[in-house]
Amino acid sequence: MADIVYPHERTALLFVDPYNDFLSEGGKIYPRVKEVADENGLLDNLRRVSGAARAAGIQVVIVPHRRWEPGDYEDWGHPNPTQRAIMHRHSFARGEWGGDWHPDFAPQPGDIVVKEHWGQSGFANTDLDFRLKQKGITHVILVGLLANTCIESTGRFAMELGYHVTLVRDATAAFSHDMMHAAHELNGPTFAHAVLTAAEVIAALPGPSEPLAKTA
Repeated sequence: MADIVYPHERTALLFVDPYNDFLSEGGKIYPRVKEVADENGLLDNLRRVSGAARAAGIQVVIVPHRRWEPGDYEDWGHPNPTQRAIMHRHSFARGEWGGDWHPDFAPQPGDIVVKEHWGQSGFANTDLDFRLKQKGITHVILVGLLANTCIESTGRFAMELGYHVTLVRDATAAFSHDMMHAAHELNGPTFAHAVLTAAEVIAALPGPSEPLAKTA
């Protein structure tokens, strides 16, 4: 932990799927993540980490899932289980409240909003890698939802592309404790360079006026 350094001009916070359906009371998926989210202090930790990242001059990147529209997936040959569930419940519907940003995590001036991902990886079939490389980003910190699907898939893909990857165990949630355990204790350590708490990440970020240090 003490050896990790996040250079402000080469680090990005990837905020995955900050939608009302996931993070707000009344959201279509919120009841399934509420228990784990409440235990983790998810919303407060997301506020703290995103606020600290912006204060440190770190690029915030919104990594959104495809907003459901009529006709999505029905004629696909191989929709995955998540896509079939979205087709049934219309999660993150475009133009509806559930598909809008949670008000505390809407994009701010200077944030990057990348193309929506259809599956679980924020890199697959999107411009995320291109946008990060244009900014010279080498380190990514992942927060948002869900720990064992989009966060894990995006983190694995980032590792394969050569990024330094950090998972934040209490700035995410999942449908069960077993899924969280798998994401952070079993799978995360096989691809992530660090699996930290929100407090540990914030402590490692450069201060607003801190000079650039060597990278990890």
